[in-house]
Amino acid sequence: MPTALTDFCRHPIVQAPMAGGGSGPELAAAVCEAGGFGFLAAGYKTADGMYQEIKRLRGMTGRPFGVNLFMPQPALTDTSAVEVYREQLAGETAWYETELGDINGSTDDGYEAKLAILRDDPVPVVSFTFGCPSRAALDGFAKVGTYTVVTVTTAAEAQAAQWAGADAVCVQGVEAGGHQGTHRDDPHADGTGSGLGLLALLGQVRETVQIPVIAAGGLMRGAQIAAVLAAGASMAQLGTAFLATPESGADPLHKQALTNPLFTHTELTRAFSGRPARGLVNRFLREHGPYAPAAYPAVHYLTSPVRKAAAKAGDAQGLNLWAGQGHRLAREMPAGRLVEVLAAELDAARAALGGPGYGIGPGHGTGGAA
Repeated sequence: MPTALTDFCRHPIVQAPMAGGGSGPELAAAVCEAGGFGFLAAGYKTADGMYQEIKRLRGMTGRPFGVNLFMPQPALTDTSAVEVYREQLAGETAWYETELGDINGSTDDGYEAKLAILRDDPVPVVSFTFGCPSRAALDGFAKVGTYTVVTVTTAAEAQAAQWAGADAVCVQGVEAGGHQGTHRDDPHADGTGSGLGLLALLGQVRETVQIPVIAAGGLMRGAQIAAVLAAGASMAQLGTAFLATPESGADPLHKQALTNPLFTHTELTRAFSGRPARGLVNRFLREHGPYAPAAYPAVHYLTSPVRKAAAKAGDAQGLNLWAGQGHRLAREMPAGRLVEVLAAELDAARAALGGPGYGIGPGHGTGGAA
C-alpha cells in the first residue's frame, strides 16, 4: 500500500465522489488519465451496482482510483415528522403528477455487502462519508492494501478518524456542495452558523491530527488549490468544478443551473433528503426547506419520485441542484482538460508565491487521493 498521498497521481487534484449519478466511471477515468485522482460514488447504489461500475472503470483506466461509501444511519424510530412533511408536499405530487416515495428504504446503504466486495476485490482507495468506520473495518482494508480516507467536518471528527486507524482525512468546509459529511446529524445546529469555512477548519485539523489532510469546499481554481496546500493540505478535492463536465452524470438541467444567473446563491437545506446539503436556491428549497425534518434517508426516499418527475419535465425548480459556493466559476470543458487547466493554474500560483515547493512541508506533496 502506498505510504503517502503523493504516490497515487501526478497532480494534487481529487475529483469528489458525488452520489446520485454525478461521479461515474466516465468521469473518474477521465480525471485519472489526466493525472488527477478520480472517485466512484457508491452511495445510493446496490453492492452489485457498485461492483459493475468498478469493473467498467478498470476497463477504462489502469491508474489508481477510489470508491466512496456512505456509513449506515440510525433507524428512524418516530415517523410523525416525516408524515407531516408528506402532507406538506401534497402540492408537489399534484404539480408533477406523481406519488411520494416509501420512506421505509434501507438506512445502511448496503454497507456491509459493499465492504465485503471491496475486501475481496480491493481497490486502491476507499473513503467514507456520514461517519467513521470501526477500527476493525479500517484494519481489514489495511490488510488488503487499501488506503482509507474519512470525511470530517470538525477537528474532533478528524481525531476520531485518526484513532480508528484512517490513513487520511478529507476536511469538508461549510462551502462544499451537496451533503455535509457530519458524523452526527444534529438538527439543533441548523441555522446557527456552526459550520466552519475550509481554511479555518483546515487550520484546526492540521493542529489536531498527524495524518495527511485533503481539503474540500468551494474550490474551483488552481490558485485556491495552492492556498489550501500552503495551509497544510496534501490534496484538494473538487466536486462542483467537475459537475459541469461532459463526463459528469449530472442531469443537464443541473449542469446548466450552475452558471445560470437565475440561481444567484446556495443554501444548506434538509428539503430534499432530511440531511443538511448545500444546493442552489430554487422554488422547492425555498418553499420546503424551512420545515423539512431531520430524517435522513427517509426524506430522500420520500422526495425521490418528485425529483425524478421534475427532471423528466425539464423543471429545475423541483430538483436538488447540489452546488458549492463557488458554483458561478464552473467551466464547461472535458474533465481531463479541466485537470490540465487546474494544474497549470496551480503552477502559476505557486510560482507567484515563491516556487513549486511553497507551502509543502514534511509529509505534504503534490499527489494523493481522497
